[in-house]
Amino acid sequence: MPLVPTASLMDHAVREGSAVLAFNIVTLEHAEAIARACEAANSPAIIAVSHNAVRYHGDDPAPLLAAAAAVARGSGAPLALHLDHVEDEDLVLRARELGCGSVMFDASRLPHEQNIARTAAVTARLHEDGIWVEAELGEIGGKDGVHSATARTDPAEAADYVRATGVDALAVAVGSSHAMTERNASLDQDLIAALRDAVDVPLVLHGSSGVPDQDLRSAITHGMRKINFGTHLSAAFTRAVRTALDDYTGVDPRRYLAAGRDAVAAATEQQLRLLAPEPAAP
Repeated sequence: MPLVPTASLMDHAVREGSAVLAFNIVTLEHAEAIARACEAANSPAIIAVSHNAVRYHGDDPAPLLAAAAAVARGSGAPLALHLDHVEDEDLVLRARELGCGSVMFDASRLPHEQNIARTAAVTARLHEDGIWVEAELGEIGGKDGVHSATARTDPAEAADYVRATGVDALAVAVGSSHAMTERNASLDQDLIAALRDAVDVPLVLHGSSGVPDQDLRSAITHGMRKINFGTHLSAAFTRAVRTALDDYTGVDPRRYLAAGRDAVAAATEQQLRLLAPEPAAP
C-alpha cells in the first residue's frame, strides 16, 4: 500500500486516545521485520531512520530510506516513514524528497533560544512541504550522556516552546532514557498528564525500550501519543544472531541475519499487540 502520512496516523491516535508506535531501523532486515509484524498484528506503525543510522550507511540517507519505503509500499499494513533525531538542516529539509512524511528535528544541543529559532525556521520550511515535525526542548535522558533518566520537561516551558516553534509534536523527558537494555525505567505519569494539558500537540516518548509494558500502557492513558522503540529491537536482533552463530559453522550471512529478522518481527509484534491502536477506517 502507499506510504501513509505520519500526520494521519497521529491524528487518529489523538482522536482515539491511543498511541502510534515508531520503530527505528538500522538495516533492511529491520524494515522487513517491522512490516511483517504490522501485517500480523493488523496495526499501523512508523518506520524511523535516525541520523546515526544515516551516518552508519556512509552519510547518504537515500539507499536505506529507499529500501524502507519499498518495504512499506509492499506491505499490507499502514506504514509511515520518519527521519529521527536529525541535527543537520540540509538533511531534514530533504524529507519530502526522501519519501518521509515526518521528521524529528533535534536542535536540543543548542542553547534554548537558538533551539527555538532554528526549530521554528525549519518547521516553517517543512510545513511548506507538508511534513509533520517533532522536536524537543532539551536532550532526553541518556543520549550522549548529557542527562540521566531524572531529567524532566517543565509544562510551562513546553507550552512556550510549542507556541514559539509551531511544531506538530513534542518529545518530552518524563523518566525514560535512551539506549537502556533493561526495562526498569519509571515514568512520571502525573507529569505526562500535566504536559498533555499544557500543550496542544501530541506528546512523544523516546527511550521506550527501557520502560516496562505496564508503564507504557499507563503513559498512553495519561496522554502519550507516540512511542519510540530502537534499542529493544536491536537487542532482540543481536541475541538471535549470537544464538544462530553458536549453532552455525558456515559462511552464509542469510542464515543468521534471518534469525535476527525473525526476532525483530516477534519483538515488534509483541509491542504492537500490547500498545498500538486499531487501524483507522478507510
